[in-house]
Formats: sequence, C-alpha cells, structure tokens
Amino acid sequence: MRTDDEVYRVDAVWLGPPKATFPWRARYVAWGVGIAVFLLVLTVERQVGIGFGFFSTAWALIGTVLITRFITSRINHERPLSAAMTMLSRELTAPRERTSGAGGAASAARLRVSRERPRKRPKGVKRAEREQRRRAQDQQKRRQQQDRRQQRRKKEVRGVRTPA
Repeated sequence: MRTDDEVYRVDAVWLGPPKATFPWRARYVAWGVGIAVFLLVLTVERQVGIGFGFFSTAWALIGTVLITRFITSRINHERPLSAAMTMLSRELTAPRERTSGAGGAASAARLRVSRERPRKRPKGVKRAEREQRRRAQDQQKRRQQQDRRQQRRKKEVRGVRTPA
C-alpha cells in the first residue's frame, strides 16, 4: 500500500539508464546491500570448497537476490539499515541465561548435618531479635560518641574551650 505522505511518496529508486530501464524497481539501499551480500556469498562458497564456475555463480546470484529481498523487506524509512544492523548486533551480543548447569554430578559431601531436628520459632522472635540488634547498635553509637567527646577533652587546653 502506497503512503499518502508527500515526503515518503518519492522512493530512492534507480530504474536504470534513460530509455533502457530495468524491469524491476530496486531502492539504492537494495543495490548496496545486494553487492555486499553477493561478495559475502561468493566468499562463503570459496570457504566451503565450491569452485568458481557458471553454476556456482548463478546459485550465488539467486541466493543473493533472496537474502537481499529478505533484508530489504525488514528496513524502510522508519527503520533504516543502520538501525537494523545495530539491533542485530545487540541481539547477538546480549548476555544470555545459561541453560546448562555448572559442575558435575551432585554429591552430599558438603551438606551440613545436625543431630537436632529444626524447631519452629515462636511468633515474635524475629521482631525481638530486630529490637535487640537495634538496641545494640544504638549502644554502640553512644559509646562512639562518648569516646569522641573524651578525645576532644584530652586535647583541650585548660581555660580554653574548642567549639563543639
């Protein structure tokens, strides 16, 4: 479906030389992507061990057209090629959750065993422990403050007070 927006109505399309146009429409970005993909496909063919010949080049051209059509169907004026490539690289390099466990077979060698059975704590024990911890911290702060005061008093000269 064509857009009715004048800005995007004009496609950046090269139709070929004047009075001898191509029978297909291809955007400029498609030509650039196609050339890069064709060189990549030829390189992969050589690495796999396929020699250079008519049929290998024809299959490379067919593969290039399919891959280029796939890539250019995913890009448009709202999602340019650079954004699609950035998204692809981020997807490939994103940290993944490990699905396989680390280590070997499970062993009970490091389990702590107690002779006594665990007992259920009575209600309010956690609150009492928190209160006890808070009181201990308050007492520690008071002691530190008293120690600081005593240190200041030792430094004072008789008859001269330092500002508190």
